[in-house]
Amino acid sequence: MSLDQAATKPHEALAEMLSSDMESVNRLIQERMASEHAPRIPEVTAHLVGAGGKRLRPMLTLAAARLCGYDGPFHVHLAATVEFIHTATLLHDDVVDESEQRRGRPTANLLWDNKSSVLVGDYLFSRSFQLMTETGSIDVLRILSNASATIAEGEVLQLTAATDLRTDEDIYLQVVRGKTAALFSAATEVGGVIANADSETVQALFDYGDALGIAFQIADDLLDYQGDSTQTGKNVGDDFRERKLTLPVIKAVAQATPKERAFWQRTIEKGRQEDGDLEHALGLMAKHNTLVATRDDALVWTDRAKSAINTLPDHEIRDLLSGIADYVVARLK
Repeated sequence: MSLDQAATKPHEALAEMLSSDMESVNRLIQERMASEHAPRIPEVTAHLVGAGGKRLRPMLTLAAARLCGYDGPFHVHLAATVEFIHTATLLHDDVVDESEQRRGRPTANLLWDNKSSVLVGDYLFSRSFQLMTETGSIDVLRILSNASATIAEGEVLQLTAATDLRTDEDIYLQVVRGKTAALFSAATEVGGVIANADSETVQALFDYGDALGIAFQIADDLLDYQGDSTQTGKNVGDDFRERKLTLPVIKAVAQATPKERAFWQRTIEKGRQEDGDLEHALGLMAKHNTLVATRDDALVWTDRAKSAINTLPDHEIRDLLSGIADYVVARLK
């Protein structure tokens, strides 16, 4: 089932509830991505921002702040900050991965060039730091700056781990916590911090974001091998072609016979791929049941996300956040 075909859509219900705040976030994004002297910046940024996406990360910030009773203006700044950090990482990722498609559209590096993508990504990172300092909160600055560093560290770790068959599930989790979960957990945590929530509530929001981010990335990696390209905006098998050791392959390598391991060494470590290799890889994953095992892992992290916020007071937003955790895995077959 795809994300858009599921019967209930908690992220849409949350978006409707937060629509006024999201409009403010969108206005702030449009305002701050402008550049008087470099028109290439809003051109590139508008291409990616205009490609759609559910704006899940900034919504998590708004939701956490609302859940904690915040009634000030700075949750909007923080949500825009989170979206700028996310957009910057997408621009950089597409250059690193040499991607040609995102959300069903040509990538910025394909339409313009790698230099523009990298430099505009740098600009958005800088803008994000300007925004976060406007809140006047040193805790917010600490959380989001730490997240930015962790994201970069996770991306660098992935460079070395992605094509190394010695990469195990612990290293995979370390990469995911860096490149994906760090921004999810920062997004929810700062929502609580800006609302002056107590430490237990802030920790619960962090734990929810961390587990949700991990479940989200595991589901995304699984969709690469069994998703509908018209829904995901990616071609099936892109991770294999890009020689990325994601969880379904890591599980297959761990159970591989010597002959199977030689196949993975040729296709992933050495990058010598031939016609039919993707189909063979899918056959090995089916043989060892790694797609089902990967989905089970995503469900474990979904349950952890829901458990983290079960301690918080009853609230409609809490129920929607719990539903979003379930919904991440509803994208999977």
